[in-house]
Amino acid sequence: MSERTGPLSHIRVLDLTEFLAGPYGTQILGDLGAEIIKIESIHGDSSRSVPPHFVAGSSTYFTCINRNKKSIVVDLKSPDGIKVVRDLALKCDVLFENRRPGVLARMGLTYEEISKDNPGLVWCSVSGFGQDGPDRDHAAYDMIVQAMSGGMSLTGEKGGRPVRAGAPIGDLAAGMYGVIGVLAALNKRSVTGHGDCIDVAMLDVQISFLNYQAANYLHSGKVPGRQGREHDSLPTYRCFTAQDGVEIAITANTEKMWQDMCRVLGLADLIKDPRFLSVPDRNAHRTELIAILDQAFSLKDAASWVKALRDVGVPVGTINTVDKALAEPQVHHRNMILELTGERPDQKARVAGNPIKQKYHERKQHKFPPRLGEDSVDVMSEILNYSSDQIDALIRTHAVSSHDSLIAAKSTQRKP
Repeated sequence: MSERTGPLSHIRVLDLTEFLAGPYGTQILGDLGAEIIKIESIHGDSSRSVPPHFVAGSSTYFTCINRNKKSIVVDLKSPDGIKVVRDLALKCDVLFENRRPGVLARMGLTYEEISKDNPGLVWCSVSGFGQDGPDRDHAAYDMIVQAMSGGMSLTGEKGGRPVRAGAPIGDLAAGMYGVIGVLAALNKRSVTGHGDCIDVAMLDVQISFLNYQAANYLHSGKVPGRQGREHDSLPTYRCFTAQDGVEIAITANTEKMWQDMCRVLGLADLIKDPRFLSVPDRNAHRTELIAILDQAFSLKDAASWVKALRDVGVPVGTINTVDKALAEPQVHHRNMILELTGERPDQKARVAGNPIKQKYHERKQHKFPPRLGEDSVDVMSEILNYSSDQIDALIRTHAVSSHDSLIAAKSTQRKP
């Protein structure tokens, strides 16, 4: 395994997460250099088996959110397995979990108890609705919080049905906010020596994402509807279809951008048209303005408009499909397609990269996502200092499983 680098290379994280929100958060910490010890059941993180695409025995879903981690398989129904987790928590700076509230407490794993022996521990819990409140015990996934937060009601064509965002922002944003909380707590710990317990709710994060839509409603009492491909307040913040059928997004927000766009489109007369002199005027005559702009954009292909508008500083971009987005020269220049390779020939995958670029401390090498239980023995030996006899006993009783023991067990089950 490559040597860890990065600004968090001195930090060790116990990862008790699964599926998406939590693993995405711990991957961010791993990308920043932290040592991530992922606890998995004998069946593995459930995202390992998400269809339809697989690489090196695990789904591409798992592969894209579990790089730079170690995997140890622990039976959390076993007292010996729970002791292993507790011992690891005492050796870690951060514990990051996204189980349903109360699940770890029923195992005797709580921040209050573990922090007595590890006062510097930063414990981060990410859940659907948080650790308290009337919905605390309800299950939640990405689409549930997008729906309940009002975000889905804003998404979709005007007059159409609400739709969820194509990217799983409910999960991903919660993982990111978890990381923000962890970094803030670690910074404070450097002064006080004491950690903290962080509670991030997916629903809370999506409510915060309502941002100006929430503020507008709380001020006016007017409920916003589907935003479609435009903006309620800025009629020149919208999408248009070019001559070749390619759609482009324009955000001509300032007066200068508005005027420059008009000149590029050959519509300089609109600049002095009394209907369009200011943003309020353009809003009042939105329907007439959009009809004129639609007609103008239909006269040339998208590439011509993008170049001409960029040349005068008007923000513009094509509405890319995923393949085109991942082929953008800017995306490749910024190393946002990461090539992951492991020690085995089948351990090769391309995934989205780390968007945090650092001049001096950026992690240069990345570890391929671990096989199930790949690091069980090393973690117990090197971090917990367990003896060979202790490790053998834990594996023999299945309190802990290594990758090799899992393979051996499967082979035994297959024999007639």
